[in-house]
Order: sequence, then C-alpha cells, then structure tokens
Amino acid sequence: MARTLAITGGTGFVGGHTLERALGRGWKVRALARRPQAAREGLLWVPGSLTDPAALDDLVAGADAVIHIAGVTNAASRAAFEEGNILGTAHVRRAAGGRPLVHVSSLSAREPQLSIYGWSKLMGEQVARGAAGPVTVVRPPAVYGPGDREFLELMRTARSGFIPMPKGSVAAMIHGADLAEALVALAEDAGGPARATGRILEIDDGAGGYTPAQVADAIGSALGRRVRPVEVSAPTLRLAAMGDTAWARLKGELPRISRDRAAYMAHPDWSADSGAIRSLGIWQPGIALSEGMAETARWYRAQGLLP
Repeated sequence: MARTLAITGGTGFVGGHTLERALGRGWKVRALARRPQAAREGLLWVPGSLTDPAALDDLVAGADAVIHIAGVTNAASRAAFEEGNILGTAHVRRAAGGRPLVHVSSLSAREPQLSIYGWSKLMGEQVARGAAGPVTVVRPPAVYGPGDREFLELMRTARSGFIPMPKGSVAAMIHGADLAEALVALAEDAGGPARATGRILEIDDGAGGYTPAQVADAIGSALGRRVRPVEVSAPTLRLAAMGDTAWARLKGELPRISRDRAAYMAHPDWSADSGAIRSLGIWQPGIALSEGMAETARWYRAQGLLP
C-alpha cells in the first residue's frame, strides 16, 4: 500500500521539486494550495492556507508524514513574518499531531539577531519542536535551480561581466532537487528507524560555502563569459536596501533587497555543515554548483527569461 505524504508549500520552488521527488519514489501526495492547480495522478490538491485549521486537518488526513515547506521569506512588516513563519507553523504542528513532521527552516535561524526573518524562522523551529510528535528540522542555505526566480536578477546582472556580492562573505548553497531529495528521505526515515528525529540539521551541497569569486566563476561558466564579483560593504548594502525599499513602496511592491534582507546578507559567515545528515546514510548531495548553475541558466533561457 502506497504511503501518503502531506506537504505545505507545494506550489513553490522547493515544494515543486519535493512533489516531484515524492511522487517519483511512490508516495501519494496531498498538497496545500490557495488557488486551483492542475490535476495529476497520485497528487491531491487540498484548498486552503496555513491559517485555515480545517484545511490543514483535511491536508494531513490519512498522511504517514508531513513536510512543512511553506513560509514567508520577504514581508513588509514583522506581523507578516510572525503570521507566516510562527503562527502558520503552529497550525501545521497542531494538525500533524503525532505524525512525523519534517520542518523546513532556514540557515538564517542560526543568527536570529540579524533579521526579523531569521528570528521568525527560529521561533517557528521552537514551535515545531515544542509540541508532541516526532519532528526533524532542516536549515537550508541559499537554494537555487530550475523554477527559482531569486537568482534570475543576479544572472541578468552578470551578463554585464560583474555581479554584486556581500564583501568578505562565505555562503553555502544547495540545488532545489538535492534539497527535495533530502526532505523526502527524512520523511521516510521518520517512519523508521527515525535516526534524524529530534535533530536540527544544516544542509548544503557538500562544499561548506563559497566565496564571491567562486559564485561568480560558476555563474560566468553557466553564461559562457567571464564574470567578476564586485564586493559590496555592509553600509553600502544598507543604503541600497533603503533606496530599493523606497522605490518599491512607490510601486506598491515588496523590495527585492529589503532592510531586513540586507542585514543578514551582510553577515560574513553563511557556511553550512551537512556532515550530520550525510552521516545518517540516507542522503548525499549530487549536484555541484557549476553543474547546477548551468542547468538553471538553461531553464531561464528556455522560459524566455534570459537571453
């Protein structure tokens, strides 16, 4: 009999990769969606949101495990971060009950003093771990790959031969498909032998972190041209965030570089150690940065997003 996996955030970038991986491994999937989605064999879309308790009860009905991916990465207020990353997690944790839960947090939770986003992700972790039921917390770094839009502007800028990067930084990264593989593996582990249950696990592509020059080289190789990093200081990042926030407010949009984002982007050490999850023997990263960036650039071009 096929196992059933309940997923929040299935309409997003990481969630989409996770749906593909789960279905490919024979899971039946129930996924939360705020808007109607295309039907697919083995996949049931459950209408609702993180703040809809009845929808969440429907989502987890008959599920063997739950993966909570949905969350807020950019918001105009502290209250919006709290609603998406803390209250939403509380609703999912309640609905999951005694079912195994894989909770997707963020590496930013390691430094909660830097940003409201990081603080809200840490609080979400504590909510997830503070109730009855087996929980595994995963802290991804920057996630990229086909379907992602965060790296699109960086690649567009890189066509000029330069890309701005936080000065003196080291940043871990992981391809979306590799992260999805890990999340499904952890959901399977939760059903036994549950070696990861109760743990907070950092995850990355195995490199630990990349310098601005290494990121520029990978993007340049993907674009077929030389790209150099322009290292941007913390004060300059803050000024850029102020300008972007003011411009976005005029347009009625969220800024791409908010003051909150600039605060954690300027932090010099976003390296990650995935040794703990790799030592479990259930997952290993398979996509190197150069390979993943090349694949991402091809996807952008296929979608007409990048010349």
